[in-house]
Amino acid sequence: MKQSNRNALTMALAVVAISTVSAAGNAPQGPKTQVWIDVATHNMAGMPEMGGLGGFMMRKMAGGQGPQGYPQSRRVPGMPGKLLDIAMYNSLKPGVPAEDWVPAGLDVGKSLPLLPPPPVGRSESRGPTEPGDVEVTVRQYWGCGASVRPGQPKVLTVRVKGGKQSMEGGLARGVFVPDRDIDAEPRYALWPNQKNDKRVSDDSSMVGTHRISGDGVPESLKFDLGQEADFMPKIALTTQGAMSDSIEASWQPVARARGYLLSAMAMQDEHHFVMWSSSEVAGAGPELLNYLPMSSVDKWVKQKVLLPNTSDRCAIPKGIFAGEGGKQAMGALNMIAYGPETNIAYPPRPANPKQPWNPEWNVRVRTKSTATAMLGMNISGSDAQRQDGKPPEQESTGKKLLKGLFRKF
Repeated sequence: MKQSNRNALTMALAVVAISTVSAAGNAPQGPKTQVWIDVATHNMAGMPEMGGLGGFMMRKMAGGQGPQGYPQSRRVPGMPGKLLDIAMYNSLKPGVPAEDWVPAGLDVGKSLPLLPPPPVGRSESRGPTEPGDVEVTVRQYWGCGASVRPGQPKVLTVRVKGGKQSMEGGLARGVFVPDRDIDAEPRYALWPNQKNDKRVSDDSSMVGTHRISGDGVPESLKFDLGQEADFMPKIALTTQGAMSDSIEASWQPVARARGYLLSAMAMQDEHHFVMWSSSEVAGAGPELLNYLPMSSVDKWVKQKVLLPNTSDRCAIPKGIFAGEGGKQAMGALNMIAYGPETNIAYPPRPANPKQPWNPEWNVRVRTKSTATAMLGMNISGSDAQRQDGKPPEQESTGKKLLKGLFRKF
């Protein structure tokens, strides 16, 4: 990536970050032994036959790396297919390896090793670098509809000159999202890991009996998962419309989905970026492309922060992504379908609330399905559902767009 492009993109992403509010992670609260399982499905819309280019593209979007360890299911966009993360915190023996015995339907063998992450090596300290002079403008839109609504966009321009930063305008603040993710720390035993980072297959299923054993792990740590905790179907996302038009996104209903969100970002040139989301609330955007508590999903659907599970289409306002001066803009549309969350504790909570309850362990399973589409590509249902095994008709156009996008970086 050219240095000027890198500086501008870094600043644009920083602008997105400062408009997002989230809570800091804390030490685990609850039973002495806890297990967190994240179950995701990701689809690259309209590109089932991208082959090596598809892998290259996803590695670039994921920061140049494929799935090399925990976590891999939280990345959006992520690698296409089914993705699984497992973390265990056992306060009786923190960070001690364990074994997760899984049902045959998961198609990964009889068990998965849970290991603490390897020590982080020391990084070489480098002196401060001058960011250089740069100016970035971000325009923020929201809501479904073919036309730009009154009062939009919100515009923020950030300038850095001579080492001094100034800002003009402002973006709507992002939605507060509690941090419920488990990060790779020595006190946890994790999968995937340095010993086993095998991907689950497209046929894998979480349904069945799971048992975790190991030094200090309660012998009772055995639980059954049903369909509510299984991988969700892929989102059959289709788009119609050029960057200068209103882009119509549509999809088939996703089984078990409780709500949806679409979020997009485009680069008009190296100094102008555009953000948009399907939310009716200004500021709600990329910070919501993650697992959310079911109570939050239900509340935000009522508040129109998220689309209801009965939705099957959303129009992006006309021309918001069009490049200035006839330049070709580049960008991507991300979508998420929020799935159910399963919580299991042992012993189960007594029916009498006055009776003492001290569970030995609990398990939380989160589910979601996500999809990514390149803006400006017409992706029809037949592109994703070709029965003859041939590449979709738009593949050559898609490859040109992708190559052009990553040539800029």
